[in-house]
Parts: sequence; C-alpha cells; structure tokens
Amino acid sequence: MNRAGARRWWVLAMAMAAAMGWLEPRLDIYLADVVTRVGINVMLAVSLNLINGHAGQFSLGHAGFMGVGAYTAAALTMLAAPRVMPAGAPEWAQQAGFLAALLAGGLAAAVAGLLVGAPSLRLKGDYLAIVTLGFGQIIGVVVRNIESLGGALGLNGIPARTNLFWVLAAAATTIYAVTALVNSTHGRGFIATHDDEVAAEAMGLDTTRYKIMAFVTGAFFAGVAGGLLGHFKLTISPKEFDFNRSIEVVVMVIVGGMGRTAGVIAAAALLTLLPEGLRLVSGLSTSLKWVGESRPLLYAILLIAIMLLRPQGLFAWGRRKPAAA
Repeated sequence: MNRAGARRWWVLAMAMAAAMGWLEPRLDIYLADVVTRVGINVMLAVSLNLINGHAGQFSLGHAGFMGVGAYTAAALTMLAAPRVMPAGAPEWAQQAGFLAALLAGGLAAAVAGLLVGAPSLRLKGDYLAIVTLGFGQIIGVVVRNIESLGGALGLNGIPARTNLFWVLAAAATTIYAVTALVNSTHGRGFIATHDDEVAAEAMGLDTTRYKIMAFVTGAFFAGVAGGLLGHFKLTISPKEFDFNRSIEVVVMVIVGGMGRTAGVIAAAALLTLLPEGLRLVSGLSTSLKWVGESRPLLYAILLIAIMLLRPQGLFAWGRRKPAAA
C-alpha cells in the first residue's frame, strides 16, 4: 500500500471508529471488551513490528514502554487534571484532557525509548535483547517503589475514558503512521539496516540513527496503548507490564510475519480472540470443559505447531518490501 492509499484507508478507518463509538452503548459489554483488547494489541504488535520487523532489532522491553505510558497518562488524569479542570467541566474538555494525557504518555515512553536506545542500539542481536529486557525490569522496580503511583499494589480509581472510538482511532493512526514511515525515505533506511547493516553503513547510511528512530516511534505508540489500557481497566499494576507481556507481543509479531504489517494485525487479532474462542468452546458442553481448563496448554501447542509448519509467519504474504510512494 502506498502513502496515498494509506491516507484513504486511514480516513475510512477513522469514520468506522466514529461509527463504532456511536454504536458502543448499544453493543454487548463482552463484545466491546474484546474489540477494545484487540485494538490495543494491534497497536502494540504494529509498533513492535516497526522495531523488530522493519528495522531488524530485537526488543524484549515493549511492555516497559507500555507501562511508562500507562502510568504517565493515569497520573495526569487522576492527579493533575482535577487541579486544572473544574469538576463540572463539559464533556469535550474532559475528552481533550484525555487526549493530552495519552499524548503525554506516548511522549514519556518515547523519551524512555530514546534514553534506552541511544546507548544500547549500537549493540546487536542477543545483547540488545538483554538490554531491553533489563529496561522492562527496571521500570517495574521503579514503579513498585513510588507510593504516589500505588506502589506494588498498583494504581486504582483511574477515570473511565477509553471507549471504542479512542481505541480504534488510535489503532488506525498507528497503522497509518507506521505504513507511511516504512514507505518513506526513512523506510528504505530501515529495510537497508535490517537486510545488511554493514553494507548500509558502507553506503553512508547512519544505521544507528535509523534504529533509534524506529525504537522511539515504536515506544511512543506503545505508551499510547498503555494509556488506553489503564483508562479501560481503571486499574494498573507493575505486573501487567512484565516480561510475559512483552513476550506476548513478540509472539504476535513472529506469528504474523516479521515486517508484514497486515500479517501482524491479523496475528494480533487472532491471538487475542483465540483464548476467548477456547473459552466459548468449553462452555458448549460439559464434555468440553477440559478445553477451558487446558487453554494455556492448547495455546502453547498451537504456537509450536505454527512455528514448525510456518516459520516465516502464519500471515506472511509476499516479500517484505516498502511500497512505492
């Protein structure tokens, strides 16, 4: 998809987000919950795909950036907003404040990405993965020791601001931004860095700059996703942004196909819906209750089968390359 096509798709997606926001009060609560989680996971997977798939890095700290965004946005809406916005403020003002909090959460995550990426992205492979893994652990330790953010018990009483419009609009914007970036001149730099970093440097490309750009951009959208999650669940705790959460997002990228945005979107939706599908199957009959009890095992077996039978990714359609502008 070229940039003109991406813009048209984004306009259509925003119209659909507005329609879903209008329909949300009429939807089943469970359905709205599932769609919300799918949208947030799509944001996380697409933003990590920019780092791992397009720029060729291997980050295991994406949940850490998500946590930075979640706590920053929640702190602003809970602690700062009541001091600058009267209790009876109109709805548009509250929504504008929420948007500002989401952007602030994204910017805080981007700054964290810059602080981590600038010194560490000169590393490669396993060494970079270890550094990003350490960053995620550091974020958890820091948050647990800040009592004003709830400490180890987490932060409760976050205002309910996230709805289907915000989630779908943010997911569409993430997809559009990553697609436009990959299809730009910078995207060629990402692909060159991914394919052969030594050759790219020999051609005069500053590969470190491209890696940092991908890292910071991916961290920004992960931070926005964290802000949406916090204002959806109304409570957050450090354990929600641990190593396991990062691995879940990495799995979505690998299953979808590294560097394939459409495939990663499909994988994020599939792996979010799969546990729910297994739960529904287990409820159809008493003889199928074992399905619900064995969901983690079945989930793991399916992932192993996918990696053995389709190592390039379940939805890896075509060759990864930037489209013409």
